[in-house]
Amino acid sequence: MSSSQRKDLGRALCIITGASRGFGRTVARELSRLVKPGSVLILTARSEENLRSLEVELAGSEAGKSGLLVQCVPADLAQMEGLQSVVSASRAAFSEQIDHVILVNNAASLGDVSRFTSSFTDMAEVDSYLSLNVTSCLCLTARLLQALPPRSGLCRSVINITSLCALQPFKSWALYCTGKAAREMMFRVLAAEEPDLRVLSYSPGPLDTEMQLVARSSTADPDLKKTFSDMFSAGQLLTCEASCAKLMKLLLEDSFTSGAHIDVFDL
Repeated sequence: MSSSQRKDLGRALCIITGASRGFGRTVARELSRLVKPGSVLILTARSEENLRSLEVELAGSEAGKSGLLVQCVPADLAQMEGLQSVVSASRAAFSEQIDHVILVNNAASLGDVSRFTSSFTDMAEVDSYLSLNVTSCLCLTARLLQALPPRSGLCRSVINITSLCALQPFKSWALYCTGKAAREMMFRVLAAEEPDLRVLSYSPGPLDTEMQLVARSSTADPDLKKTFSDMFSAGQLLTCEASCAKLMKLLLEDSFTSGAHIDVFDL
């Protein structure tokens, strides 16, 4: 079957980080509708309560009643124990019946946007940010690729949720821009190294989420802060559902160049 004819994502093992709220939660819902019965969703985030509520929701959905398995793994991915718990759960859920592994690297934090670059003199503060937003992403991806190796008939897709900030500088957003740029290059290298992988950096656009609320209230650069506030007032923020629908279409069509950065507004 050609990629343009694909109607589902197969019997998939989907690992979604930052799945407890916002875009990650929406990704989990949408993937659950596009995978075959017998698929498994591994949902991870730091908030166990929010993960459990999503698990209940998906279990009661049509997909859940048709055989979708959902497993919550509350974890701090900046800690080795958290990484290992996600890898162990994924390895245990993997089987010969799985024909598609989908890793969605969504977990990220905004960082302190109330200050400018010259104020970040504390190495521990910067290291802590990069540990969660870059180091853990690299190490989780690498560990999962090792734990779920290639075999005949198995497709492996790695999705990086990125941002325009990976490509353009935003004043007072030094940490966030640095983290997103580093992740994007990391996945471009991965795509170059492993041509059998399907690697995508998807920029979902300005979403109406809690992160945007923090951005509107805390951004130090006055022009950028006004831009976000004006977008909110004009109703120009995207819903997670609208942006996620375009990501799902990309995955179903499967015609993107591996390693590419694709923005929601390019679609």
